[in-house]
Amino acid sequence: MAEKDLKDKILNVLDKSKFGTLATVKNNKPHSRYMTYHHDDLTLYTPTDKDTHKTEEIEENPNVHILLGYNGDGLKDAFVEVEGTATIKSDQDLKDKLWSKNMEKWFDGPNDPNYIVLEIKPTLYRLMNSDSKTPQVLKV
Repeated sequence: MAEKDLKDKILNVLDKSKFGTLATVKNNKPHSRYMTYHHDDLTLYTPTDKDTHKTEEIEENPNVHILLGYNGDGLKDAFVEVEGTATIKSDQDLKDKLWSKNMEKWFDGPNDPNYIVLEIKPTLYRLMNSDSKTPQVLKV
C-alpha cells in the first residue's frame, strides 16, 4: 500500500476513535489505562492531571504505547497500535483547544494548574485489521 493511502487509513481510525489505551513503563513493566485522545495529523494529545502516576512514569521514561480504534465489532474492526514518546505540555492555547465541559468533573476549568496535556509524538503506527495484509507499518 502506498504511504499516503496508509496514512489516510490511519487518520481515518484516529478521526473515529476518541478512546484508547495508554501504556507507560513502571518498574520495567507496562502499566496501561484508558484515555481520551485528540490528534493533529499523526501527533496525539490526551488531557490529564499533573499529579498522576502516568505523568511520573513519563518523566522517568517517555516511551509509550497506544491502542486506538477497536469498536467492539470483532475481527473486522480496523485499529492502530502506536509507539512513541510522550511530553508533558501546559501550553494554555493547547489546553483551551482540548478543553470540554465533561472535564469539569476533574478540573476547575481550562486554567486549572493541575490540568496538563500529554503530547505523543509517534515513531511508528501499525494499522491492524484493515485488510488481509496486516499489520501495515508507517514509520514516522
